[in-house]
Amino acid sequence: MKILFDFLPIILFFGMFKYAEGNTEWAARTATEWLGFMVSGGVVGTAEAPVLLATVVVILATLAQILWLVARGRKIDAMLWISLGLVTLLGGATIYFHSEAFIKWKPTVLYWVMGGALLVGQLVFKKNGIQKLMGSQLSLPNDVWRKVNYSWIAFFALMGLLNLWVAFSFSTATWVNFKLFGGLGLMLLFVMAQAVFLNKHVKA
Repeated sequence: MKILFDFLPIILFFGMFKYAEGNTEWAARTATEWLGFMVSGGVVGTAEAPVLLATVVVILATLAQILWLVARGRKIDAMLWISLGLVTLLGGATIYFHSEAFIKWKPTVLYWVMGGALLVGQLVFKKNGIQKLMGSQLSLPNDVWRKVNYSWIAFFALMGLLNLWVAFSFSTATWVNFKLFGGLGLMLLFVMAQAVFLNKHVKA
């Protein structure tokens, strides 16, 4: 459920993009009606309408996540606030300039922020972010925790680069597919590999 909740904005982004991509005239008309006052020129064409509508959906979905957590009295992770800030800033630029280039940068920036936070914590503050998150559930030697932390740093760095490669080397439709299926699939594979590695080092 936690994974589904975290990926909900991406799933909704994907759903809206695919629907709008298959109904371009509706998408252009709707985007112009809803976003015409926000976009440069006031008119949204069929080519950019799907990604603009999907961007609006992902902004609203991320905001709804935070409001739902607030209403339930739950703690909001710093990464969720950062995600909202990035999707609002880069999504807003995507809408105004009619350019998907801005929203395509959002996953990369988020990956690199998470990896950078783990790296700074390890090198500057001598604190292991992954150990802090999982230490109450697993008992591991410090050197193993360090390896796990650096593996997540490397994973986030590579995912950021991979996102940029797909985003700017292939079509927007391909990037949208990768954003959901590729991102989620690679994350699950990495977590499974981590589980195998950790199982070998768990203290009895």
